[in-house]
Amino acid sequence: MVNVVMHGCNGKMGQVISEIVAKDKDLNMIAGVDKFDDGHNPYPVFSDINDLPEGVDVIIDFSAAPAVDGLLDYCEKKGTPVVLCTTGLSKEQLERVSALSSKIAILKSANMSLGVNLLMKILTAYAPILADNGFDIEIVEKHHRLKLDAPSGTAIALADAVNEGFAEGDKYEYVYDRSSRRMQRPDKEIGISAVRGGSIVGDHDVIFAGQDEVVTFSHTAYSKALFGRGAVSASKFLAGKPAGLYDMSNVIDELIG
Repeated sequence: MVNVVMHGCNGKMGQVISEIVAKDKDLNMIAGVDKFDDGHNPYPVFSDINDLPEGVDVIIDFSAAPAVDGLLDYCEKKGTPVVLCTTGLSKEQLERVSALSSKIAILKSANMSLGVNLLMKILTAYAPILADNGFDIEIVEKHHRLKLDAPSGTAIALADAVNEGFAEGDKYEYVYDRSSRRMQRPDKEIGISAVRGGSIVGDHDVIFAGQDEVVTFSHTAYSKALFGRGAVSASKFLAGKPAGLYDMSNVIDELIG
């Protein structure tokens, strides 16, 4: 049984993950950490992470960037593995995560979805085959009207997965806007387009457009719960792992066997 702590337990994703863990026979949510608590959780909640009980096997973090510094302090002091899902970390925080991974196990991914990360592996393997046969590459991502950033981090991660399949001198350039130029499409570019509207949770299409045929790899998110399930799978993977910086591709590799 893996003892889990939910950091940011009263946030939307913290509550989703708590429900998933409660139904998982291999996991035990022993505590949560949050600034405010009304006592509704079936486990004790601490406003100060340093008050956590002993016996924590892994921490799942879905909090806010300012709370991550204290989390990393605790994990370094206790040697506790952490699944780091909070976005918007500063350059300094990311550098600390990288340095701290020499001491503890840290899992951080641009997207916690198992499906998206499997798609990335497929793209790395097969994009060069299609590109070498004259297929142009475009990415279209769609999200709800309230999303602030564009393009999405997942769209960039998918483009990076495509580029990973090519040699260093053969990488593609990312293009976000073609309105200022009047010219034919260059061969070595990936056009990345963002759609914002309604309540779309997240759609990503990676389009390979060839002569007389189009191949599209798609991923559609119907709720944010999928990110919670990915984080739970990551916590099972990370518990007991040696120090290192892991991502969801490592989880996929273990699942594939």
